[in-house]
Amino acid sequence: MRGNEPFNSLSAGDTRWPRRLPERLGADAPERLTLIGDPAILDEQLTALFCSAKCPGGQILKAYDAARALRDAGRTVVGGFHAPIEKDCLDILLCGDQSIIICLARGLEGMRIPQPWRTAVDAGRLLLLSPFPPTLRRPTKQTARQRNLLAAALADDALIIHAEPGGAVADVAAALRQWGTPIRTAEAPADG
Repeated sequence: MRGNEPFNSLSAGDTRWPRRLPERLGADAPERLTLIGDPAILDEQLTALFCSAKCPGGQILKAYDAARALRDAGRTVVGGFHAPIEKDCLDILLCGDQSIIICLARGLEGMRIPQPWRTAVDAGRLLLLSPFPPTLRRPTKQTARQRNLLAAALADDALIIHAEPGGAVADVAAALRQWGTPIRTAEAPADG
């Protein structure tokens, strides 16, 4: 679906504003979020999902099993869903009926929304979220980093499938540890 999507926004003073953002991100917290979907999803228990773009073959099946376990447990999952394994996990999650938050590394204006996402948005279980101006159309390395930190800052816990040493997901894992956020691996994906 081509982007003439109606989107809403939340500001730092709004009652639905996620308290964790200023607590965890400090001065780097966004002042506004644009969104498509039900903002009430932000109030749910959130598990962040991350995987580096380069993922060892042995972790791939574990990633799929972990995504199925999250889906079957009804866990709300938040992430950027940009790396190949993250995209595959999103496909698995979209087959369930739990909520999902996709944090974007670009603005929402003019964005093509894939049909499976559209179906989930219409069902009230998918929230598209961006901390960037609606007109920012191209993700960059910096906006991807901000997107990942946003997803991590929103989360109650995190599942890290694989973090390439020195990579972006390793940086997110360090931030999660600093915030005291519980981190799971694909070997121990979810306890419901």
